[in-house]
Amino acid sequence: MNKKAIPLMIQGTHSDAGKSALVTALCRIFAQDGFKTAPFKSQNMALNSYITVCGKEIGRAQGVQAEAAGVEATTDMNPILIKPSGESQSQIVVHGKPYKNMQAGAYRQDFFQKGLNLIRDSYERLSNQYERIVIEGAGSPAEVNLNDRELVNMRVAQIANAPVILVGDIEKGGVFASLVGTLQLLSKEDRKRVIGVIINKFRGDVSLLEPGLTWFEEYTGLPVLGVVPYIDDLMIEAEDSVVLSTYSTKVDPSKELDIAVIRYPMISNFTDVDPFFEEADCHVRFVRKASELGEPDLLILPGSKNTIEDMMFLHKSGLANRILDLTQKATMVIGVCGGYQMLGQCILDEHGMESSHNQVEGLGLLSMKTSMTLKKTTVQSNGVVNFGEWEIPVSGYEIHMGESRYDKEWKPFIQLANRKEGTITQDKKIIGTYFHGIFHNDLFREVLLNEIRHTKGLEPIYHRASFSKRKEEGFDLLAKVVRENIQINRIHKIMTDFQEIN
Repeated sequence: MNKKAIPLMIQGTHSDAGKSALVTALCRIFAQDGFKTAPFKSQNMALNSYITVCGKEIGRAQGVQAEAAGVEATTDMNPILIKPSGESQSQIVVHGKPYKNMQAGAYRQDFFQKGLNLIRDSYERLSNQYERIVIEGAGSPAEVNLNDRELVNMRVAQIANAPVILVGDIEKGGVFASLVGTLQLLSKEDRKRVIGVIINKFRGDVSLLEPGLTWFEEYTGLPVLGVVPYIDDLMIEAEDSVVLSTYSTKVDPSKELDIAVIRYPMISNFTDVDPFFEEADCHVRFVRKASELGEPDLLILPGSKNTIEDMMFLHKSGLANRILDLTQKATMVIGVCGGYQMLGQCILDEHGMESSHNQVEGLGLLSMKTSMTLKKTTVQSNGVVNFGEWEIPVSGYEIHMGESRYDKEWKPFIQLANRKEGTITQDKKIIGTYFHGIFHNDLFREVLLNEIRHTKGLEPIYHRASFSKRKEEGFDLLAKVVRENIQINRIHKIMTDFQEIN
């Protein structure tokens, strides 16, 4: 009989406390220490998705955490994905495939038992395959109004018989109050699972924090297992759109290339643009207002979980007219997935998949129409980009519920094994594609940026750094910083002892 995996659960005092990054770090650390490790998040609410090798959709954080652990991502690592699609409504994705669209109340009332069974089964399979499992909670375990039917915090800790480390974000202020308050709101049994706390995103001299650490340990009887510093320029993909509020909306004149990304309300998979943040000549900004747009060198319309509603946002905000103005100038426009659909003549939703509006006018930049379909396409793909004289091998993934058809002959952007994908205009100024991850391909990104540099009369930059290499370096840096600032040996021992005692 196989020995079950030893689990550890990371919970936070609130959303964006840094749980995902710490789980990523621990996945890397445990793997470095010789343990076959898997991440696990029972239920994830996110608009950024990750496509597994077998074409299934999970939360992007769990895919990234699997990469950090050096293992292949599976749907057991995130059996339930909730993708908000409108007011109090979400698409429920079960084991990588759409289950149904549900209102929040109906999900809580009708899906609970099904979800609980899915979570138990998924965790059991992982436990039989791995030596360590790092479990991520969501929000706070002290949401007393939700705890009777929650599926992601202490109930999961009970299923896994996992000890819990509680994480507090000191950058937001009030970290001791939030840690103590959370602990006080836990039930007696749940409180026993908490083996210590980690204070995250600390800036400054840790010695100034020591009186507070001593007070906390004396007051609660729990150890502070680490104080993790804020890490600047960390190349780890963000999952929650809350991070977008930290990005600039203004042009940086010190950078040669200005890249604007439209931040519509239901933006998804915005990590597509992450590689540009790593380029020394590029400044990336997210814009929501027509007044913020300016005249960027490259304008990107990213993915959307509700293309029709976001297209209506472009019209109402005046961004649509500004985008059309830019196409008459030097700006290159690239639409990815939902952004690609917006470049066409119109978007139809006869089945009401995303919106109560059955049709919306697009930007009219491409002679195509998009119809929302009942079937969702989720697949990893390889192909060859046609970019002027260049033919560039690329890899990426598709995740969409629309089918786009052209009214006349068009020039495809990517040649896949069995079909043509996307489009590129003859002058290379407008590109549309369903291919997520296109900018993660180093040679294509280099050729694209050099095309823009040529347009601006700038010298080309060759041999740009590998994004995948930088990502691996980011995992190692994160693991190094976390290892150096937490009591990892003590955590290893507590995890093992907890299983023996319980």
